[in-house]
Amino acid sequence: MSDVLGPVLARQLQEKLYDKRKQAALEVERLVRDAVLANNFGRVSQIVTSIARDFASSPVSNARNGGLIALAAVAIALGSQALKPRLAQVVPPILACFADPDTRVRYYACESMYNVGKVARRDLLVFFNEIFDAVSRLVADLDISVKNGAELLDRLIKDIVCEHAAFVSQHQHQQLQIQSTATTSSSAGHARFPSEPAFPATPGSIPLIDPSDAAIFNFPRFIPLLAERIKALNPFTRMFLIQWITTLDAIPFLEMVSYLPEFLDGLFGYLCDVNADVRTAALNLLGEFLKEIHDILTVHGYTPGVSGALKHSVSRKRSNSASADSHSQSLSNQQQQQHIQLQPHQPETLAAPTTSPLHKSTSSPDFDEEPLVRRPVSSLSLASTFFAEGGKIVRPQHNQQNHATTATTTITTMTSTSNLQHHIHPTPPPTLDFPKLISILLPYLSAHDEETQATALRWIHEFVTHLQPRVIMVPFTPDFIAAILPCLSHRALITPIRNLAIEVNTGLYRLVSDCAVISPPGGTDSFDVRAAVDALTAQFQDENEEARVASLDWLLMLHKKSPKKVVVVANTTSEDSVLVQSLLKLLSDPSEEVVKKDLQLLAQISISSDDAYFTRFLVLLLDLFRRDRRVLESRGSLILRHLCLCLNPERMFRAFAEILEREEELEFASTMVQNLNIILVTAPELADVRRRLKNLETRDGLLLFAVLYRCWCHNPISTFTLCLLSQAYEHAYHLITTHFTDLEITIQFLIQVDKLVQLIESPVFTYLRLQLLEPERFPWLYKCLYGVLMLLPQSSAFATLRNRLGCVQSLVALYGVGGSPFSGGSGGNVGGSVPGANVGASPAPRTFVFL
Repeated sequence: MSDVLGPVLARQLQEKLYDKRKQAALEVERLVRDAVLANNFGRVSQIVTSIARDFASSPVSNARNGGLIALAAVAIALGSQALKPRLAQVVPPILACFADPDTRVRYYACESMYNVGKVARRDLLVFFNEIFDAVSRLVADLDISVKNGAELLDRLIKDIVCEHAAFVSQHQHQQLQIQSTATTSSSAGHARFPSEPAFPATPGSIPLIDPSDAAIFNFPRFIPLLAERIKALNPFTRMFLIQWITTLDAIPFLEMVSYLPEFLDGLFGYLCDVNADVRTAALNLLGEFLKEIHDILTVHGYTPGVSGALKHSVSRKRSNSASADSHSQSLSNQQQQQHIQLQPHQPETLAAPTTSPLHKSTSSPDFDEEPLVRRPVSSLSLASTFFAEGGKIVRPQHNQQNHATTATTTITTMTSTSNLQHHIHPTPPPTLDFPKLISILLPYLSAHDEETQATALRWIHEFVTHLQPRVIMVPFTPDFIAAILPCLSHRALITPIRNLAIEVNTGLYRLVSDCAVISPPGGTDSFDVRAAVDALTAQFQDENEEARVASLDWLLMLHKKSPKKVVVVANTTSEDSVLVQSLLKLLSDPSEEVVKKDLQLLAQISISSDDAYFTRFLVLLLDLFRRDRRVLESRGSLILRHLCLCLNPERMFRAFAEILEREEELEFASTMVQNLNIILVTAPELADVRRRLKNLETRDGLLLFAVLYRCWCHNPISTFTLCLLSQAYEHAYHLITTHFTDLEITIQFLIQVDKLVQLIESPVFTYLRLQLLEPERFPWLYKCLYGVLMLLPQSSAFATLRNRLGCVQSLVALYGVGGSPFSGGSGGNVGGSVPGANVGASPAPRTFVFL
């Protein structure tokens, strides 16, 4: 060590006092300048090696401090051109000190790297990843002076990057990746060059820029590091990363948006950070990216391989960058208040010399190659370093203006001189991996944080609205359904989650419904119908009515487009479809709208299936009524009437009659027939069926009456009502006189008779009441009604029917009932047999099964 620097200089570099180490560094600067003037670069290499080995790597903290300031002095003495080939010797020792446990060493490492960067400028970009990683940790340092030093170094690096960032597109990226696959494997075993990444990168990604010009910001090489650091939890580190992303996105010829999938997940994670500044900055940055994507989609559209975009105006991005800087400053002030008491000491203060023969102004030809921004090195010396004074950064007065330049103002200068070039030669369109972006956004659609959820919905809404071709969104439909439908009933007052969810759901619904083919054979964009059905079925358990209704709307649409994929048709012996079982359970839903949609879907499934499945569906419906009588009592009428609207009512009643005719549980059969009879008599949906039953002179009417009669025998009053409806008055009278006499008159029986009287007084039986005016034609009608009157006790129903018959008593006295010549009147005198009873399998009238 003494052979290279001498014992006196070596001892001074290890002094505890900063002033003495500073004087020693000035002496090192003089030695290096003399060696450069003498063209003795071997001597320079010896000095640098000695400082790096004996001082910067010393176990003594003061020696490390001296080594760091000495390395800065070497860089200043060498100048830009001479420093370039020796950066590999100067920078690594400084990088190692960034993680030093001593606070002062970390601070002086920032100071040293700052001075090296002021000299090296673009050549320092070879070590960008290593510096970026170190600074991202130092900005969260507990020591205020270290943090401030890291922030000042960060501004310098931003300036350099903005000045010397090369245009990189993903088209170039993909081509270079293919080329680098072979070069990476062939270079295995060689020592790592500083341009290689500080962290393991994606295989085949090194190098991605022409290695002959390593002093260009290697943007693709930086992305893996950003993707790794974006997972940081410290709010200061997060703000640091947001500022960098904002700065890089503001550079017109860097396609930051193309690499968005690499760090979008981390940015969305910042939206639920405990620090409000981080949340606000992340939200603003995501908003800027969404605006860029909007421009890509609306101006240039999108194709699976290539899309186009025009960069946003730099002024808007510049304002976003300034906003992020203000958030960072706020965080810095908070940390200074929280941790100022934790500092065991303050770095020493050094008054920099104002003039020195060692600081003679020189110009560097290297900067002639920089057409955008030129920075003279005449002000670069140890006097231009930043010093600690009471934990604050102090700059020499004459150099204050130079240090005021930030990355933001650099962008302004660069843009003003290069706008013309960009207008004449527009950048190639960037590529956007929309499927990957959608996959990243999907989990955040169900986030517990409302702001995160609303932001994800805005992004998906943008994709659903403008993404072309729209079929790109189709494969993600099952995942969208599971995440968006629960948001349809969101009650948040601050974030518009509900409105966004409705718009996204509507847009996605139209998108899928407009697709000509849901699952093209062998297509990569096929739509998993079964997965969508499972996701929609799961929404049946949602407590909100909106989600259940929307899921049924989706199922209705999907079943129309692909019925065989939505429902696996089951026969009478196989296991029933899970969807059908779920739909049947949904009939007990408290929402009437849900039940109607459910019935519409069940009817649609039945229509598209064969007769066996139609019968199977009705059997399952009857099983549901049998198991849960509350559904039959509360929703039975609604269910049956709505099915009559959606299905052929005559076909449905015939099928019900055939099934119930064989029913073994007689009580349930009687109850079910009673419900069907009320609907048959009163429902407007069955007007055609009633019209056909009134006309027993036709074969169709007789067949329908015979089928219903065999089933209606489970309930005597329903059978009697069916006879009245079909105008089989003679047979109805014989039922009363021959069978009703043996019945046990129960309360339930009397209630049914009371309801029958009310039905007779209803508009449905208007024709029957008018027939009372013709006793000569309908004598058996009078006997039927008087028979009903005899069954009733002295009640309101008895009085009602008696009054009705009393109105025509004079006509009966005039013409008589049942005597000649009126006993053979048409319509009411059909004899003792049941009309249509000999049609089909039953040659004789069917007696009541419980008699």
